[in-house]
Amino acid sequence: MSEERPKRLALIASRGTLDWAYPPFILASTAAALDMEVAVFFTFYGLPLLKKDLGAKVAPHANPAMPMKMPFGSEKFQNITWNVPNAVSGVVPGFESFATSMMKKKFASKGVATIEELREACVELEVKLIACQMTMDVFGFSREEFIDGIDIGGAATFLEFAADSDISLFI
Repeated sequence: MSEERPKRLALIASRGTLDWAYPPFILASTAAALDMEVAVFFTFYGLPLLKKDLGAKVAPHANPAMPMKMPFGSEKFQNITWNVPNAVSGVVPGFESFATSMMKKKFASKGVATIEELREACVELEVKLIACQMTMDVFGFSREEFIDGIDIGGAATFLEFAADSDISLFI
């Protein structure tokens, strides 16, 4: 009688902004906590999410659907939600840093773990974090720039895992 293998989740993380960093790390850490085998392939702009110096920011101009509650003077305007990215993100210097700060504060106030905490949970839960070798070569990254506990490999490395996965997602 053969033993049943754990379910497997294969993720591709291709974006490195703060808002796009949450989905792969939340899904990976949750799946690993549920005893699934998990691999995340970090490629192109997702690769910097594995760097020791994580500088991910929100890019509101790239996400015009991002709602932001902006408190204005009087009580009756406190809960107005307006589409700030479309209104000002392209013309106000420093708005990306402002939006990043707002998102981090909002997430912290709601008890959401930071990207660094989620990433560390993935390492502790033995999620296979694969840095794309080709992307490293193209953009000139060195192994020393990345956190400990990751693998470096190409598409074949990831596909070997993904071929036997129950769930595969491109994020």
